[in-house]
Amino acid sequence: MRMQSVDDIATLEALYDAAVPASLAKVTTRITPLYRRWIEASRFVVLATVGPEGPDASPRGDDGPVVRIVDDRTLWMPDWRGNNRLDSLRNIVRDGRSSHMFMVAGSTSVVRVNGHSVLTADPEICGSFAQKGRHPKTVIVTTGGEVYFQCAKALLRSALWTMGDQSAGLPTPGQFRAEQEAGFDGADAADYDANYVERAQDRMW
Repeated sequence: MRMQSVDDIATLEALYDAAVPASLAKVTTRITPLYRRWIEASRFVVLATVGPEGPDASPRGDDGPVVRIVDDRTLWMPDWRGNNRLDSLRNIVRDGRSSHMFMVAGSTSVVRVNGHSVLTADPEICGSFAQKGRHPKTVIVTTGGEVYFQCAKALLRSALWTMGDQSAGLPTPGQFRAEQEAGFDGADAADYDANYVERAQDRMW
């Protein structure tokens, strides 16, 4: 099938009505008291960055607030242990543009903070996030440029919080590995999946 692409802004805008006025009026340049309450309730955020190789979106989570609000324009987020690909961190070092999409289980709202991020390895800042005797190697420092809540329609359409567990029968991380890695077979996949949660406990922070 030959696809016709939309490749200029005028054509794009002709397909849609004007922006809903409330979608523009809701944007603020600082973290207001109400936005502070919402963000501090969030344990999960998707961090979006961009670099020379393209965009990256990384899920980030914690057992309390996923970020620390330093002032009405500044967020600190510890970079807890992961897979060491460093995709988001490399992007931040080279570009800095970032977007945070904060979610709270059960809420159909999503709060977005668009801004500019840098990394710090300052011992005092990293040490202030100590968990179980460990601290992050770096902290992501974000200065916000825009703060606003997203329209709830995406979460309402997907029934994300009300559909219940939909994971039965899905491919597992171990199966993904077996599909891609030579020498990693079905038995390895089963062992990987069965023991992952236990293994991960010592690598959460």
